Amino acid sequence: MPSNLILFNKPFRVLSQFSAEGEKATLADFIDAPDFYPAGRLDFDSEGLLLLTNQGALQHIIASPDFKMPKTYWVQVEGNISDDALEKLRHGVVLKDGLTKPAQAERMLEPELWERNPPVRYRESIPTSWLSLQIREGKNRQVRRMTAAVGFPTLRLIRYAIGPYTLDNTGIGQWNPIEPTDNLLKEVIKFEEQRKRKTASPNRRRPSEKGQPRPQSHKISHGEGVARRKPSTKPTSRPRRK
Repeated sequence: MPSNLILFNKPFRVLSQFSAEGEKATLADFIDAPDFYPAGRLDFDSEGLLLLTNQGALQHIIASPDFKMPKTYWVQVEGNISDDALEKLRHGVVLKDGLTKPAQAERMLEPELWERNPPVRYRESIPTSWLSLQIREGKNRQVRRMTAAVGFPTLRLIRYAIGPYTLDNTGIGQWNPIEPTDNLLKEVIKFEEQRKRKTASPNRRRPSEKGQPRPQSHKISHGEGVARRKPSTKPTSRPRRK
C-alpha cells in the first residue's frame, strides 16, 4: 500500500484492535492491511473516526495529546443541554482524575447518520439533544464523563474528526488510504530528530578530541603517599602514669 495512513469509520461495538477477544468484533473483520495498527483508540461502544498507520513516529504523534491534534465528537445526550452546561464544558469540569482542559462545546442539529445496531434506547418522557465537543486530551472515556459531570449523560458518541481528517465520504465500516498533511509530516521529522538526539550517547568524545592523549591524573596512590610521608618524631607510645 503506497499510503502510511488509513482512515476507518468504526461501527458500534467493535474493538479498536486486530487481536480476537471472545466473540467481539475487531478491526480484522473490516480491514485487510498488514502491519497497520491504530493510532490511539476508540471505545468499544463509541463510533466513528479511527486512524491507523504502519509508522511508529506517525502513530505516536496522532495518539499523543502532547502534539495537540484536536478531536471533535458529535454527542447525543439525554435532555436538552443547557447554556450553563455548555459553559462548564468550555471552562473545564472536575473529574476523578483531575480538571479537564477547556473544550469547544456548541449545540448542533441532529446530524444525518447511519443506523446504529442496536439502536439507542429512548425514554418518551425525556428529550435528547446533540452537541459538538472538541477536546485536546485523552482521558479514559473522557467525553462521556464530561457530559455526565454537567448533568447530561451521553447516549450516543461519534468521533467526527481528528485534526484535519473527518468522516466525510467514508461510510460506516469502510476504510480509505489517505495522505499525511504537510504539518503532520513536519511533526514526524521533528519527533524523529528529537529521538535521535536523546538516544545519542552524552559521553561521546568530540571529534576534535579524538587521537589526543588524555591528561595524566595527579592522584597519588595509597602506597606512594605512605612512602612520601616524613618519619614521625613522636614516640610510638606514651609512658604510663604511675
